[in-house]
Amino acid sequence: MILGIGTDLCAVSRMRRACANEHFVRKVFLPEEAEYARLKGNPAEHFAAAFAAKEALAKASGLGLFGIGLSCVMVRRTESGPAIICTGTLLEKLEALGMKKCWLSLTHEGGFALAFVVMES
Repeated sequence: MILGIGTDLCAVSRMRRACANEHFVRKVFLPEEAEYARLKGNPAEHFAAAFAAKEALAKASGLGLFGIGLSCVMVRRTESGPAIICTGTLLEKLEALGMKKCWLSLTHEGGFALAFVVMES
């Protein structure tokens, strides 16, 4: 059963400006996410996609961005595609809502990154 869906669109140019500030990168992204993005030809695209995924999860869960806590959620690239990894208090909150699985789809094109999240029980 679907518990929630969320989507978010993030401008790559906005994320490029924001990620010029290392404090922002450390506050919003976990080291694995930052390392992945920085190894790519256009890091801002990948930072924007990861940020959009966090926003989409916040919407799908109904908890909001402050409710999920950026340090408890990470986008990990796997062989089968991107995955959203939740830890700590966020994982506990989502499990209390009945979440068993969280699906993530990412894309970037034309200067924007889009994330779509489906929470499933």
